[in-house]
Amino acid sequence: MQIKALLKRGAMPIASLMAALLLAGCAGFSPDGGFDTVADTTRERLGQQATWVRTDADRAAVQERTRELLAQPLDAERAIQVALLNNRGLQAQYADLGIAEADYVQATRLPNPGFSFSRKTSGDELKIERAVTVGFMNLLALPFAARIEQGRFAQTRLAVADATLRRAESTRRAWVQAVAAEQAARYAEQVRRAAETGALFARDLARSGNVSALDHAREQAFYADAAAQLARARERALSARERLTRELGLWGNDLAFQLPERLPDLPANRPSMQGLEGYAISNRLDLQAGRAQLDSLSRSLGLTRATRFISVIDASYLFNSETGRPRETGYGIDIEVPLFDWGGARVARAENIYLQAASRLAEQAINARSTVRETYAGYQARYDIALHYRDEVVPLRKRIGDENLLRYNGMLVSVFELLTDAREQINAVNSYLDAQRDFWLAESDLRSALGGRLPPNTQPQ
Repeated sequence: MQIKALLKRGAMPIASLMAALLLAGCAGFSPDGGFDTVADTTRERLGQQATWVRTDADRAAVQERTRELLAQPLDAERAIQVALLNNRGLQAQYADLGIAEADYVQATRLPNPGFSFSRKTSGDELKIERAVTVGFMNLLALPFAARIEQGRFAQTRLAVADATLRRAESTRRAWVQAVAAEQAARYAEQVRRAAETGALFARDLARSGNVSALDHAREQAFYADAAAQLARARERALSARERLTRELGLWGNDLAFQLPERLPDLPANRPSMQGLEGYAISNRLDLQAGRAQLDSLSRSLGLTRATRFISVIDASYLFNSETGRPRETGYGIDIEVPLFDWGGARVARAENIYLQAASRLAEQAINARSTVRETYAGYQARYDIALHYRDEVVPLRKRIGDENLLRYNGMLVSVFELLTDAREQINAVNSYLDAQRDFWLAESDLRSALGGRLPPNTQPQ
């Protein structure tokens, strides 16, 4: 009806329509490029600072802050802060914000008008045709397209914030594995030295005929195995440190960073958490990003349905002149006639994309609930296992060793029985170190499943 009225009246030129749309204004680029969501989320959930390095001043500030953090042994929180400042993969994901914002700003811009010109001669006659054309359908769809891209920009902000939280937990896991591996390597070195002493002692006894060749061979085999275990432990420590280095984004002189000698102690009491499924559903940014995507697809589907029959309408202003004739002015309109394509395929495609996204979001929510239950059960189980080794297995093995030492001093047991008990104690300590590492990894898994942080009402049992 608006187009008919325009053509009947002939009183509203295209320039007036353009001016009216210009008055509505166009979106501009924000000062932070949409990074406020990432920065706020990182500060609230991690207590850390996220920085998008875009200028030389930003880069210099990051280098200075990194040097301050590396001046002392890196605990888990400092390692996460270093990764947030230096990880290049994370910086690459921050660029998604700039891309999404550019798409949004572009969607708010008025489409450029077209201009056509032709000059024809026939003998002494000259004919000039001019036309200024505007995609009228693009103008009508402009507000809807802008809202769609605005929703996608909001989705990107949530997705990038979620990627930042996941990078932090990935760094935490790498830190736990690196510290545990170095701790295990140091203990393996102690075991190797003890095994070497036992092997030398057995050799001396064998030379004097006070021990059998079998017992001598056993001690030599234990020493050889301890040396091999040390080599493996050192290799694992090197690999774990390099994985952490990649997460931190460090190179050159910064590779000399120091780690603590041991992992933190277990919590004094078994942590208890309630209502984790609901907490995860409301807290996880990937689910929020999925809901934003679904909302954007809903708007896109509505626009596709609204333009299914006619998607191209071009209005033009004509200004023609010809030798010996009055100047011609007028208006023209070009409409795509839905003779063969009635837009059904486009609508069907948009509907299926929407249904696909809705199903994936539902699946994501179901999987999130299941993951929370699984990781929380593993978190508690690994705490119980580590606590059992710390308070039961290791003390019992130490007590057995002490008792056998008393019997050895009373000449009731042989030195080789004493060494056999020492090996069992070594195995118990190694199992406890592994259990302690697994508990802190389980806590990191639980943080990820809950959206980057544990609930504030966590209480010990």
